[in-house]
This record gives sequence, structure tokens and C-alpha cells, in this order.
Amino acid sequence: MAGATTADRGERDEAEASESGPPPALRRRRKPTVRTLVVAGVLLVLIGAGAIWLLYGSQWLRVERVTTSGTGVLSPREVREAAAVPVGAPMVSVDADAMEDRIRRKLPRIDSVDVVRSWPHGIGLKVTERKPVLIVEDARNTGKFVEVDHEGVRFATVDAAPKGVPRLELTPDRAGAAASLRRFGEDRLVRETVRVAGRLPKAVARDTRTVKVRSYDDISLELTGGRVVVWGSAEKGDAKARVLTTLMKAAPKARHFDVSVPTAPASSGS
Repeated sequence: MAGATTADRGERDEAEASESGPPPALRRRRKPTVRTLVVAGVLLVLIGAGAIWLLYGSQWLRVERVTTSGTGVLSPREVREAAAVPVGAPMVSVDADAMEDRIRRKLPRIDSVDVVRSWPHGIGLKVTERKPVLIVEDARNTGKFVEVDHEGVRFATVDAAPKGVPRLELTPDRAGAAASLRRFGEDRLVRETVRVAGRLPKAVARDTRTVKVRSYDDISLELTGGRVVVWGSAEKGDAKARVLTTLMKAAPKARHFDVSVPTAPASSGS
């Protein structure tokens, strides 16, 4: 008699499988019991409560020290006092944004500040101070000067002019200049002058003592050795800087340079 066919063997295997129940993989996918769910839920609650206690209730993760970096003119103590870090408070409760706002509001010299948590007990205050690119005589306080940064922000009043920082003089001594001052406003003219200062060649910037602003398009520089540079407006600053460098090399003994129209520069005097 012929042996069982492949079809017959397949039918027998299916019958045996059905008698022995579902495969092991299917048996392992049974739904968890109510007891298992309750136990898991309790564990999650305990873990959550423990985490909250660790962050807020324990003494392990609390502010114990405050460090400051990046100060130059200001002292670390001034920054810490302005920040008012709540020493002893839970680390997680420290409001970094509010702290940064307080520092910038109380210390205008600060350009940027970053509050960093240094777990488990430290708060770091990383600050960047504004640097003066120009100074202006304080009209309300004789003998004092106001520092102006690269954005035209007047951020501090000092008793003595910082060394190497040019003095800004607004001198609208003509009717047209006065009209320019009224039209653009003093703050706008200061920002334009800052743009000029930011475009000066390094050698020229080192020698610049005074930047005079008579109007929006009449800005000039007074350098060491009695030299004068007529710059004009703040427009085309890069081109003017390149032309001025070339002009000074070509006429090293000149005392008057005019780059207000960079395509037609001029120098004179000796």
C-alpha cells in the first residue's frame, strides 16, 4: 500500500496542533490580570512620588553654590547679587529665565547671560559684558562719559574715558546739520557713527581719537598727528576702508584724507 501523501501529513499536523492548543508564542500574549495592573500602577505612583520628593523635598538636590564667569569690569559679586539666586532652594525650581532678565535689567553693562544648572548643587552664571566702541560726554554730568557699544546702546556712565576708545562729538553747528539731527534723531546718528567705527581699518581705529558728526552724511575722524579723515555717511563702509588704507600707504605724510566718495578719494597736506 502506498505511504501517506504530503497532504495527509499536513492534515495530521494541523489536527495535532489543534489538540495541543495554541503555539507557545500565542500563549505568552495573554492579557495581564487585574492584580498585575494594580501592582504596576502602585509601583508607578511610588516611583513618581519618590522622584518628586527627590527633586523638591530632599536635601540632596538643592542650590548650595553659585559661580560666575565672564566678568571684566563688573565683579562676580555684583552679578550674583543681581541674579538673586535662591540658595537652599530645590535645583529644579530655579527660574533661569527670570534670573537672566534680572541680571540684564539691573546691570546694563551685561550683553548676554546664560544660567546653567550644575547638578547636584551648583548654579553657574556665564555673562558677556558690553564693550565700548565710542564714548560720549554726559550732558547731565560734567566730566563723566557714557559708553556706547557696537549696537549703539548706551550702557554705562564712567568717570574717566576708557583708554583707546574714540570720543563721539555731535556738532550740528550749521542749519543743515541741525535739520539732519532733528530728522534722524540723536540715537540714529549715534548708530550710524557706530557703523563707521566698526568699518575702520585696525591701524586707523587705533589712531582715532575723535569721531565728529555734523549730519547724517558728514562724519569725520580726527587721528593722532593732526590727521583728519572725511568719511561722509556710514554707507559703503567696507569700500571706504579699503580706499583709505591704500590712500594712506600712497601718501604717508598727508594730513587730510577724503573717502566720502570712495570712487574719487583725495589726500592733501604734508
